[in-house]
Amino acid sequence: MNSNSAASVAVEPESSIARAAMAEIEHPLLSSGELALFARFGRPRQVAAGETLFRRGESGGSMFVIIAGIVDMDFGEDLTIKYLGPGEFFGEMGLLIDGHRRNADARASTDLALLELGQGDFQQMVEHAPAQATLFLRRTIMRVVSSEQALMRQLRRRNHDLEAALDNLYCTSHLLSHTEELVRTDELTGLHNRRGLALYLQECRHLGAELPQGLLLIDCDCFKRVNDQHGHLAGDQVLQAVAEILRAVVPCDGLACRLGGDEFCLLLPVADRHTLEHTAGAILQSVKALLEQPQPVPRICPVSIGLCLLDPDQDWSDWYAHADNALYEAKRLGGNRPQWPPGLAAAS
Repeated sequence: MNSNSAASVAVEPESSIARAAMAEIEHPLLSSGELALFARFGRPRQVAAGETLFRRGESGGSMFVIIAGIVDMDFGEDLTIKYLGPGEFFGEMGLLIDGHRRNADARASTDLALLELGQGDFQQMVEHAPAQATLFLRRTIMRVVSSEQALMRQLRRRNHDLEAALDNLYCTSHLLSHTEELVRTDELTGLHNRRGLALYLQECRHLGAELPQGLLLIDCDCFKRVNDQHGHLAGDQVLQAVAEILRAVVPCDGLACRLGGDEFCLLLPVADRHTLEHTAGAILQSVKALLEQPQPVPRICPVSIGLCLLDPDQDWSDWYAHADNALYEAKRLGGNRPQWPPGLAAAS
């Protein structure tokens, strides 16, 4: 046998052992020969079920081999708990790095029979069987690398799951906001609907914000005639034109609302008699300008407006009743005009 053949024979057992070590990275199981070697230099130790061998973050200088029983390794941070059984080892980094901090809690799930090796014990084993100790160290390094890679993969999966959860949360939040907006909004005109008005007033009271001070109740004159003579599509266009006028005159902190049918309202946050009359005049002027334009199919119709200053101690039903009385009076007087409630002081 030449030297090359001898070297090949010498290397093959070592490479076979290395391949076996690679296969045992995830579950570090000692061979019978390794177990006998560790038993020669390790110290037997009995541990009762429920006892903690070490905790995450503690300094450690020894490793353990399980002869009998089950150990659970809790790495925290929602990572998977590992369960180790007979023939498996753990805590080996304590032998290699002086003052190594444990990266898991080690707890006896059952009564245990262990071998414990300190740094001095391991050094004696290295001097007695350097080849086997070298292969064990190689396995340990591969195990650490494999564990780090597995941790990185798990963290990447968690990051991916977190990003997916955040995306779902954003989509859900967007959908809820959109749904809430639909609940509050009149589909035809884009103004707040009656529910949106109620929620607005509720939020004002709940948040302690200033309640609106002025209310204009607007109703289209002769609207039924438009629907009867020109169809509901023409009626819808009239309602949309009224909504555009109200949207143009309402202040940024006010609220324009379609209460239903051809009835609208404006809530003004800061108002007195002059403010309400000025706003009502602007609405009537815009309506007049559209009425004067040639329109084979009506684009707008005259409106009547009931004006009311609001008492913060009263609720919406009281406000509406006052403005509705004013609106009824405007209709009685021929429409196409603003009107205060009869017999109610209008002065601020």
